[in-house]
Amino acid sequence: MPIKSRIRTVQHYPKQGIMFRDITTLLKDPIGLRTTVQEISKRYQESGVDKVVGIESRGFIIGAPVAYELGVGFVPIRKKNKLPAETIGRDYQLEYGSDRIEIHTDAINPGDSILLIDDLIATGGTAEAAISLIQDMGGEILECCFVIDLPDVGGRARLELKHHKVFALCEFSGS
Repeated sequence: MPIKSRIRTVQHYPKQGIMFRDITTLLKDPIGLRTTVQEISKRYQESGVDKVVGIESRGFIIGAPVAYELGVGFVPIRKKNKLPAETIGRDYQLEYGSDRIEIHTDAINPGDSILLIDDLIATGGTAEAAISLIQDMGGEILECCFVIDLPDVGGRARLELKHHKVFALCEFSGS
């Protein structure tokens, strides 16, 4: 079952000229969701990952069941002011502004092997900020995993230039 065939493209969202790759059609399909989680879990079954870290919000949807399948803990990285305990944060740039993500200060132990998961990599800014947070806490990035890669936007290349391994289940050309 090709994952890519279960992903909807919404033209001109959130602004003119953008081709939004919507995974809600993949998630609502029980075979699509199961296949996505199984393919990712299978890749990391023998990797020695200690924790799965998911980026808000679609990274939670994929990351939590992957963590469950791997028998490891799940850690959320959230937008600012969403986590209840002490956090550290990182600002990052968007195409049309900036944002901030945060993680609990007790979420990662030094030396933890981390699998970072999100639904999509475009420019790589959010993933790069998440990597910085994890590394600030002493975590070691095993790999950055995405359902979708938009190679023409350059995020994968951006992370690989910094010597991070990147894996995606599928890719779409264009923005």
